[in-house]
Amino acid sequence: MRTAIRTAVLPMMLFALSGCAGLGLEQVLQAPTFRVDGAQQAQLRLLGPSMQNPLGGASVRLYARVGNPNPVGLTLTRLVGQLSLEGTNAARVDFPLGVPLQAGGETMVPIDIAISFNDLPGLATVARNALGGRGINYSLNGTVGVDAGLLGQPSFGPMTLLTGELRAIR
Repeated sequence: MRTAIRTAVLPMMLFALSGCAGLGLEQVLQAPTFRVDGAQQAQLRLLGPSMQNPLGGASVRLYARVGNPNPVGLTLTRLVGQLSLEGTNAARVDFPLGVPLQAGGETMVPIDIAISFNDLPGLATVARNALGGRGINYSLNGTVGVDAGLLGQPSFGPMTLLTGELRAIR
């Protein structure tokens, strides 16, 4: 009897799994969610001129709450995108991450980004606002990759990951 059940069930399982394979992982898994961590203030730190950056630069730290809406655990493996400050592209972002995300869980992820003023004359307004103590609007847009174990390694995006306001730290 058990052999007959296995013989009948195995082809049905293979058929069901082959149907899921045609959907693509992006349709089976949902993208991780990103939102600004309200408990932490995004920061901008101005850096003085140096040999590598004669015009100086800035260091940006964003705090993201990353959620996993899926019923299985994932590992956030990559974030590739663009940081804009006051509507001006300021830095390309490409991070290998390796952050574990529990099924249905959420975790805080600090994102550190370095900006050089050498090639970005459009960021003069950002520097003036930072020196004047005013807030600076930011937007982080990009694509994220996850490792879902046996379900594969899908990517999600491009999408807006975070938007908010930075404050310069003195």
